[in-house]
Amino acid sequence: MPDLAPLWSPVEIGPIRLENRVALAPMTRISATEEGRATDRMVSYYEGFARGGFGLLITEGIYPDAAHGQGYRFQPGIATDEQAQAWAEVVDAVHAAGAKIFAQLMHAGSQAQGNRFVDSTIGPSAVAPKGEQLGFYRGEGPYPVPAEITAQQMAEVRQAFVAAALRAKDAGFDGVEIHGANGYLLDQFLTDYLNLRTDEYGGSPENRVRFAAEICRAVRDAVGPDTAVGIRISQAKVSDHDHRWSGGLDEAEVIFSTLGATGIDFVHTTEYRATAPAFGDEGLSLAALAEQYSGLPVIANGHLDNPETAASMLQDGAADVVALGKAALANRDWPQRVRRGQPLAELDGSLLAPLADVKDWELELS
Repeated sequence: MPDLAPLWSPVEIGPIRLENRVALAPMTRISATEEGRATDRMVSYYEGFARGGFGLLITEGIYPDAAHGQGYRFQPGIATDEQAQAWAEVVDAVHAAGAKIFAQLMHAGSQAQGNRFVDSTIGPSAVAPKGEQLGFYRGEGPYPVPAEITAQQMAEVRQAFVAAALRAKDAGFDGVEIHGANGYLLDQFLTDYLNLRTDEYGGSPENRVRFAAEICRAVRDAVGPDTAVGIRISQAKVSDHDHRWSGGLDEAEVIFSTLGATGIDFVHTTEYRATAPAFGDEGLSLAALAEQYSGLPVIANGHLDNPETAASMLQDGAADVVALGKAALANRDWPQRVRRGQPLAELDGSLLAPLADVKDWELELS
């Protein structure tokens, strides 16, 4: 029998103790009300994963402000007290089922494709993301060219992340994850072809990571020591699956060491395949590089459906927690099934079509 024990050992992420090392990865589900409030269906959705044995749940991306932050129609927000109160019902249900839950705070930037507050988008430079908007998230056509974000708008974004994090804390979340991955605003600053700035936020990797680091530090200082704070980082994007950091290992060292020095508690890496080399055909994975250079606990995401593969990442020290996405959608009780030696179900494609929203399906727990 394979050694799956690493999956079940407790671990601490900053001030938060997890009873096991299997997390629900954040996944956009566009199932809130049009005003951005979490619904009863979302309460049931997240509660199901907690009852299924996941030690940590990370929410879908939540927009932090009533300006340019929203990325999708029917995306949940935490820009108002009313939105935060709706999330409190989710948090209470998850806690009652025995799991911890982090709020992922996401500013869409130029990758927005549905915003009820404004008709325009902003990004580090006036460069449109590659590719087309996603139909299963109610988008169509190419991304528009954003306006270059101003210094005043950057200050407003920083404050929006802080205010959203404080609302998340008040709603009872155990932690917050700052979304710096997948092509959204903070990742746009990290991306050489989207960030053509000539000020202190453009050019070198040290400059391009500066905005994300400032937000990490500001949120860390604001929420205090009893709330976990981390950041999600990737190379690929929703609109550019093949992107890799042009600076390779040197750039990875700058990015992860800079973020690690901000006082946050964890880094969450997401790649198409978490175990694959970050650059080229050999070498360490992005998660292992994050471990090496940040000095922080690392959550790894990307095709870790196989329990042996997931456990090996933990055993090898390449990650401290594994986060499951599509495998969790197919098996809301993945941890319990694995512990009992039960077979895992394949993902039903209807869960992602015609919209990638929360579907009503039953969780069977024996």
